[in-house]
Amino acid sequence: MSPSMMRNSAIVLLTWLCALPVVAREPAPSWPDTPFTRTQALAELQTLNADLLSHPSATSTLEHWCGTHHLATEAKIVAHRVQGADKPLPEGARALLDIGPNGPVRYRRVQLACGDVVLSDADNWYVPARLTAAMNQQLDNSDVPFGKVVQPLHFRRQTLSAELLWSPLPNGWDSGAALPPSSDKLLAIPAHVLQHRALLYTQDNQPFSLVIESYTANVLVRP
Repeated sequence: MSPSMMRNSAIVLLTWLCALPVVAREPAPSWPDTPFTRTQALAELQTLNADLLSHPSATSTLEHWCGTHHLATEAKIVAHRVQGADKPLPEGARALLDIGPNGPVRYRRVQLACGDVVLSDADNWYVPARLTAAMNQQLDNSDVPFGKVVQPLHFRRQTLSAELLWSPLPNGWDSGAALPPSSDKLLAIPAHVLQHRALLYTQDNQPFSLVIESYTANVLVRP
């Protein structure tokens, strides 16, 4: 589905929501299982998905999302490094990055957080030879998000896949299928609700990074 189609679907959902009775906007500790909250959650996921697909930097998109929805006092994304064993390159990644079998590749895993709220777990494989020495040093020794470090490259982003890992509404809901009835339970939302795979390219159209971003349930604004 294209970003414009996702935006249109989100607009239809939000229009339907606006016709429903007004509910309190105070943050809730959890999501009750109702047709309203299910529809709201799907609208928010589709809106965020479309925003991510239409901008080159996930970091900037998350900062805007955090600020718009008041998820933290300051809308600033910080990358918390996750130390540990490097993950091997995914199958076919060397071909995607256009490097030989022995070309050096570095791995960086971070949690992107706004305030105390972790919004994304990001796995990043990048080619150090295609970055500046200053960029490599900053990536090795700081928690600055990758997108901000390489911003001087004026990179572009090519999305390889965008997948909703969870849908609060069943297939066919938009074709007249009945919505799930309300229950006295809470919505069972998994830890990650959306995942993107993307390549980053320099201005010279040279790939330099493969990223897999898994967005957490925290991206959902409380009903």
